[in-house]
Amino acid sequence: MSSTTSPICRHCGASLPASSRFCTRCGAPVGVLPRDEMLIPGGKRLRVTQETLSLRELQTMIESGVHWWQQQLRSTDQVTRRHAAAAIKDLSRILDSLSEQLAQGRETVRITTRLPVARRYSVGCPICGRGNRAGARFCIACGSLLPDTHDVQGACTEQPEPLRLHAAVLSDVGRVRRNNEDTCAVEPITSVGGAVAHMLLVADGMGGAHAGEVAGRLACETVQQTLRTELQALLPADDTAWQDLLRRALLAANRRVYGAAQAQVEQQGMGTTLTLIVVVGDRAHMAHVGDSRAYLFNAAGVTDEGEPLLQLSSDHTLVARLVDIGQLTPEQSRTHPHRNVLYRALGTEPTIDVDTGSHALRVGDRLLLCSDGLTTYIEDTELAQIVLEAAPPRDTCRRLVTLANERGGQDNISVIVATVEGAS
Repeated sequence: MSSTTSPICRHCGASLPASSRFCTRCGAPVGVLPRDEMLIPGGKRLRVTQETLSLRELQTMIESGVHWWQQQLRSTDQVTRRHAAAAIKDLSRILDSLSEQLAQGRETVRITTRLPVARRYSVGCPICGRGNRAGARFCIACGSLLPDTHDVQGACTEQPEPLRLHAAVLSDVGRVRRNNEDTCAVEPITSVGGAVAHMLLVADGMGGAHAGEVAGRLACETVQQTLRTELQALLPADDTAWQDLLRRALLAANRRVYGAAQAQVEQQGMGTTLTLIVVVGDRAHMAHVGDSRAYLFNAAGVTDEGEPLLQLSSDHTLVARLVDIGQLTPEQSRTHPHRNVLYRALGTEPTIDVDTGSHALRVGDRLLLCSDGLTTYIEDTELAQIVLEAAPPRDTCRRLVTLANERGGQDNISVIVATVEGAS
């Protein structure tokens, strides 16, 4: 993300002189936000249900975006003004569509494009790793005889297979930025009773100057400390308990980053994305805020439909929601001028909503966590092709970072790749 230092009021979006400490329009303390990275002013929130979005909330967010781009029309740079004019035209078209629907009495819009459904199958093939539905006798992918997971009364007695996780991490400043605002961590944490939980974390800081680095580092440190402390006291018993633990860790990180931002004038407005996965046994538990991403790959399929990739996280960006309702295609979203408009990030508001989830793991799975410096340049299908090649995780990380740099490297690039292997 950008590290330029032009002050932008995070409450009303006004452009301000470099020396401003308070907004001349609304009086709020000034935070430094990059020009190409916009948080929705005033803590606007967008609630996404399984099926719908609120039209009024989406309209408010887009109106904030229009106002912000109107400020850019005052720039002395001609390219910036042309970019702003195009952005306003695009957002105005979407506003017109939403206004027409509201005028007709419609309050919600149905989501037309969502992430694929995570695997729900219960029986993993011991030969190829492909998942099969309960009751299957032979693997749908390779035809191998499946283990009998039911007793004579029909009750499921399947036990989690022992797995090993092999992970690597690589973070690169890219070819344009002068400092790296990404923070990554891969750490095994031993819990009470001796169980090992593998923590994978990527954070992408924002805020100008070095505030983004501070936000990412504080968030990472807080999550690590929270997990170490709580896992020494109690090992969560099920998926719900794990998700509650990860949510608490991110909420603690949000409080720490927000408090630091309020305490230092030069850090006001800073924030960070954070994508966290904790692997324990045959389960991957996730907590997520922002537009860094987590993926699950397996050549044998990771969904009921047999797709080789699954994006586990959902981008908290305006563009992602416009894709959801069919206003933009996924291809258009990759280069859209609003692709960095976040409506949710750690540390920018006193409270935050955290996405959580849990997913089954099988032998042959590969996990990828990354900042948007990678996904800006590499599409999902190409990601799957590279990640699923039989290369060690460290080599895969190097290849992905090198490719993103070759295609521009205009942002920091951070990648974690983890392979799931049998214990024997």
